[in-house]
Amino acid sequence: MSLPKRFPDRDDVASVRAEAEGLEAGATDDATKRRLAGRVMARRDMGKLVFLDLVDRSGRIQLICPADRTGEVDLHLGDVVGVTGSPAQSRRGEPSLQVDKLEVLARIRAPLPDTFHGIEDVELRYRKRYLDLLMSEESREETIKRARMVSAIRAYLDGEGFLEVETPILQPRYGGGFAEPFVTESNELEDNLYLRIADELYLKRLIVGGLEKVYELSKDFRNESTSYKHSPEFTQVEWYEAYADYKDTAARLKQLVQHAAEKTIGGTKTTFRGHDVDLSQWQEIRFVEALDAHGVWTRDEAELRAKLTEAGVDVSGDRSWAQLADHAYSHFVESELTQPSIVYDWPIEMSPFARTTDGDDTLVERFEAVVSGMEFANAFSELNDSEEQARRFAMQKSEREAGDAEAEPGDPDYVEAMSYGMAPNGGCGVGIDRLAMVVLGKDTIRDVMLFPTLRARD
Repeated sequence: MSLPKRFPDRDDVASVRAEAEGLEAGATDDATKRRLAGRVMARRDMGKLVFLDLVDRSGRIQLICPADRTGEVDLHLGDVVGVTGSPAQSRRGEPSLQVDKLEVLARIRAPLPDTFHGIEDVELRYRKRYLDLLMSEESREETIKRARMVSAIRAYLDGEGFLEVETPILQPRYGGGFAEPFVTESNELEDNLYLRIADELYLKRLIVGGLEKVYELSKDFRNESTSYKHSPEFTQVEWYEAYADYKDTAARLKQLVQHAAEKTIGGTKTTFRGHDVDLSQWQEIRFVEALDAHGVWTRDEAELRAKLTEAGVDVSGDRSWAQLADHAYSHFVESELTQPSIVYDWPIEMSPFARTTDGDDTLVERFEAVVSGMEFANAFSELNDSEEQARRFAMQKSEREAGDAEAEPGDPDYVEAMSYGMAPNGGCGVGIDRLAMVVLGKDTIRDVMLFPTLRARD
């Protein structure tokens, strides 16, 4: 006999459990009928009664299956069933559904992992996320919370008048960040294409087009090594707002993060990488002052290399002053920022798309947001002078020639778009996976991605 193809008009476990909790021990609301569907995760045979634990996305409930109503209960742990019955409480006070009818909807063909301990092999959890979700209520809840966080971010930006848009994933030129791209080939175009490393340059084309407030929440790709905070495929949100600068953008970021945390975990306090943090409380520091406080600020490349070497920092892989400065920042400053922090006013060599500060043409209006030593957001007062942008691309070309493979390759079409006039604007990119790590208190990016990129097993 074929199994049913559908089980319509079902209720969720959480709502039926709430109904059953209002009853007295041993009572059944026979006048009320409910339909539930889910997976059987436990079975207890007590003579003419069989007790089952049914799990769906909303939670778990006990099923009471009297033999005179359901007949023989022919199923295995892991089978998916549909049941019809009445809210009840067992004599021991357990919220339940007393079952009138039980239907098997899907048979399990492979044995479940240990239903008590779940999956203890961490790598197996990543490789077989479906099993992790099946066995772990915590994993299901964290997945739901991440989805709730993404919805909250969208709702915040939509409520602030931003327009959600879509821009190309396959691009003839890559840009908008310092990273190595994935390269593919178009048979039709007979040319290479790149998986985007950021959404920035296309979103700012839309600012030129007059859309004024735009964002994209999307997948991006960087052909780089993995770490607790890096994945080749990741999710981020980028927004651009005409007539705003990096100070306006910093204020908006703080609002967005607080809103997302409150909608996800009910507040702004969390614990991330061993530190208790409050995502409503921020400190702000300047890049130059932070490095100077550690005695490693200088614009002379040889002097900076010597200072870092003397401090025990391996600079053998750093080919330019910009790489040395970035290394100094990550080693001495970023790693010490445990509370939510805004680090602003960066060297121009490290930020080819930002406008210079009013007081110093060697610095630009850029900030990074950092929590517990991890950057999760990057923002600029966006450069909007096409001639200056062309010069900045030329500056990046010299960085590439000095050995920095991640320096911006340049984009003449983007420069042309700017030449039609771009309103002053502020832009920000937020790593969704990293923000989820912070909000949910997870130490590795793989814990907040459903299907992380992994090395193939032999």
